[in-house]
Amino acid sequence: MASLRGQGLRAGSQDDLNAFLARPEEPARGVALGVKDLFDTAGLVTTYGSAIFRGHVPERTAEAVRRLEDAGYAIVGKTNLHEFAYGITSENEHYGDVVNPLDRARIPGGSSGGSAAALAAGLCDAALGSDSAGSIRLPAACCGVVGFKPTWGLVPTEGVFPLAPSFDTAGPMARSVPDCIAMMEALVPGFRVAHLEALEDVSVGVAWLETAEPLVRERVRTAAALFPRSEGLDFPLAPDPGPAFMHEVAAVHRDLFAEHADLYGTTVRVKIERCLALSDDEANASAAARQAYGAQALTAFGASDLVATPTMQFVAPPAGIGDLAIREGVIRLTFPFSALGWPALALPCGPAEHGLPASLQLVGRPGHDGLVLAAGALLERALSRP
Repeated sequence: MASLRGQGLRAGSQDDLNAFLARPEEPARGVALGVKDLFDTAGLVTTYGSAIFRGHVPERTAEAVRRLEDAGYAIVGKTNLHEFAYGITSENEHYGDVVNPLDRARIPGGSSGGSAAALAAGLCDAALGSDSAGSIRLPAACCGVVGFKPTWGLVPTEGVFPLAPSFDTAGPMARSVPDCIAMMEALVPGFRVAHLEALEDVSVGVAWLETAEPLVRERVRTAAALFPRSEGLDFPLAPDPGPAFMHEVAAVHRDLFAEHADLYGTTVRVKIERCLALSDDEANASAAARQAYGAQALTAFGASDLVATPTMQFVAPPAGIGDLAIREGVIRLTFPFSALGWPALALPCGPAEHGLPASLQLVGRPGHDGLVLAAGALLERALSRP
């Protein structure tokens, strides 16, 4: 039987940092798992972060959640998120803003902010998130945890409320790379990490350092230099695939918005209206640019096995500025790999501005998820040495 605690669907206690929306009355034994409230959970309230679905209890559990439960993970709570996963601050006017445990005056990132905050606060040991433009990697960066966006289509998204289907992925979040690997082994039957003996086993192209603030740039540069075979790489930033993304969002929300526009939060309502106003010509041009970028990016990858970049150009931004004001800058370095559908790992790499963590993004070609995670585990181990 589902249990809803606190006002509305919030867990209520400030100790929960507004991370949890609903909890089972008696969690099963197993690895404590927080599940983003975008994933259906049979018998447990699933709101998608929206007032429209307040009290919604699905009959079936999302396939990714079911696989984790079968592997011994136990849901301890549904984690709060940006409404309909369409935002990067996890400020939710329906169920409360998620608080960053590292600094309450900073955003936890989004849209999987509740998952990252719950991990950082020790409320769970593993978490499930979704990522369409950075929604796993950005909260991981803001809260100093690890997040992995798999190759598009590798982890099933059945039972996950869509945002932009050809961009949407589901993936693991945890406090270490090995914990993310364990989740991937549960999520993808037969998944294996690559066999790497040492960091020198892979060549790494380092890109986009010039976009970052000074301490973030230095932390990422230092971490990437731990790969003996690393060198600068001229890797292109994406042309604007935003209209293609927004066209898909419009298709998902067109009927729902027509019926329930007044129940959408203010900033998400504005974004949906912009999506619905796009022309087919704009969307088609953006889709063509996205396709061309895929070929350009593979060529730019060159002989490198992996690419390393900052996950964000800066540390967690201050809360209260608003998603619309900061979205473009926050997703600048994550959205390209969502547009490409490539695997990308966000890994904390040391304190930067204001003492908050910098995050390195490690990226592989499509299907090279096991290589990204193997290299990430070695790098994490090297960063932990005194």
